[in-house]
Amino acid sequence: MFDISEDLMKKELNVISKTGLYRDDEEFVKGAINTLLAARKDLRVVIACELYKRDEISFGKACEIASLNIEEMKEVLYKKRIRRRVNVSFDVREGMAKSAVELASSDR
Repeated sequence: MFDISEDLMKKELNVISKTGLYRDDEEFVKGAINTLLAARKDLRVVIACELYKRDEISFGKACEIASLNIEEMKEVLYKKRIRRRVNVSFDVREGMAKSAVELASSDR
């Protein structure tokens, strides 16, 4: 495992924007987070569940974030004892359906 000291990490972060590879520190951090989330499906699932539990995202968005199909997401929520919301508006249901179709299409 690659482990750096806090001092070295601060020095590296201070030169990131000067490398020309990133517009600014914010763009670098965004890229680093996206790379981490791409590599860690377990982390995406935990984040999706927590956001869903807090009622900050829809079930469809949770599926999308976690890269799980509807049945897989239902199972994860059940195992984590997170109650599914079923009283959703037509617009939310439509968005969930579109997300599910897009997710299913990307698996091909």
